[in-house]
Order: sequence, then C-alpha cells, then structure tokens
Amino acid sequence: MPTSKTQKIIDELTEKIESGELRPGDRLPSTAELRAQYGVSITVVRGAINWLKAKGMVEGMSGVGVFVAEAPER
Repeated sequence: MPTSKTQKIIDELTEKIESGELRPGDRLPSTAELRAQYGVSITVVRGAINWLKAKGMVEGMSGVGVFVAEAPER
C-alpha cells in the first residue's frame, strides 16, 4: 500500500527511535538534511516533524534543532 512522503519520514524516524538507533537527547538531521535525504519539500519535512512532536517522540529547541525526547513512562 503506498504511503505519503510525510508518512515515510514519520515511519523511518519512528523506527530509528524505537530501535534505539536514535536515543533520547540525540539530534535529528536538520530540515535541509532531511529534505535532501528524502527528496521532498520543506513542507513535507515540517509535517513529519510536527507529527512526531505531537506524539511526544521529539522536541524542538528554537535555533538549536530537534531532539529525541525522553521515553515516557509506560
């Protein structure tokens, strides 16, 4: 089943976070790096990052970057 470009980025970053490849406190690639890696527009990258922020998986620090959030207690 085809997925959107935004969903592909969400899925891949989620997998990296859940597998431990990206750990709490790790910085995600910049918007420009993600745009180049996936060949998408800034709108697509921002949509994916905003979704991950809404789910509490990442948090942004203005002017610094986006980082993997601490895992919530389950």
